[in-house]
Amino acid sequence: MDFGLSEEQEMLQETLRGFVGNECPTTRLRELFDAGDGHDPALWSALSEMGMAGLIVPEEHGGAGLELLDLALAGEVLGESALPGPLLGHSLASLGVLLRGSASQQSAILPGLASGEQIATIAVQESEFAWAPRDWTAKLDGDRVSGVKTIVGHAALADRMLVGLQGGELAWVDPKGGGVEIEPMNGVDRTRPFATVTFRSAPAERLEGGQGAASRLTDAAAVLLAADAFGAATRLIDLDVAYSLSREQFGQPIAQFQAIKHTIARLATDMEPSRALWWYAAYALDHLPEEASRAASLAKAHITDRATHAARESVELHGGYGFTWECEVQMWFKRIMFDRSFLGTPEQHRERCAELGGW
Repeated sequence: MDFGLSEEQEMLQETLRGFVGNECPTTRLRELFDAGDGHDPALWSALSEMGMAGLIVPEEHGGAGLELLDLALAGEVLGESALPGPLLGHSLASLGVLLRGSASQQSAILPGLASGEQIATIAVQESEFAWAPRDWTAKLDGDRVSGVKTIVGHAALADRMLVGLQGGELAWVDPKGGGVEIEPMNGVDRTRPFATVTFRSAPAERLEGGQGAASRLTDAAAVLLAADAFGAATRLIDLDVAYSLSREQFGQPIAQFQAIKHTIARLATDMEPSRALWWYAAYALDHLPEEASRAASLAKAHITDRATHAARESVELHGGYGFTWECEVQMWFKRIMFDRSFLGTPEQHRERCAELGGW
């Protein structure tokens, strides 16, 4: 049995890494991070031309027709590069339409998302503790939606929003169509700005497909966040190695000190084995639905926890410089903080694992 990636999957990651290296090197990333907009139209256009906007959209709707594991592999690279942009919310909105939309709705909506001409996001979380479908309280009255959602990524940029409704239903909303108030939030991750969105009888289209889409959507989000955090943590470990080789004390690189070597080695051995968690969880969502929810929560809980630990250790390994704005570490640290808290903390996902396991 082969537990490795296919040649096509390896090529996907290599291509995306090459693109990011050319189009968004650290100098450009710093410019975008300092600006705080979390979006570069030229970067989004280039990603869309590569097919990233429609990676999981079926080919008949203009996408690449790949699986969630492929999207998660791309997410790992985005985490490594801390790439700004709306791809997380956009991909999840596309998945929601794919899971819940009727055939006619998919035909009408997905081509625009696959091409990147329209940018979408998800509006599902309602508070720190209300992120799961059973907690959603937004209501649909006829073709009007009312409710409040928080931590809505790239809300001001989005052309459409996928809104989670009471009872696990989903609706498609035009945030520029009236009845929608967007209030930016002061978040730490400047590569992915978010807002609180209030819907006041906003025009909405209820997605009319099958049941169970809401749970699969939040499970997919957990896997993508885990993959992103994994990528960010591995990048931080690389930064730790580079810094320890260049920083000198007592006439020699600090990499020669046992405490530094052991700390970095421990971080690497903590993170690398967790790769299998999100690989398996992503695979399960497409092929083992009875195991998918528990695997997704386990991956998000463990990986974002380990990644947070790696981020804190990275700040310390960089000494006083690690606490400054000029230090690159902060960009990945803050990205991991978002991955950890959005759509359920590790504690909340461990509790969900216990419930799903009948404990």
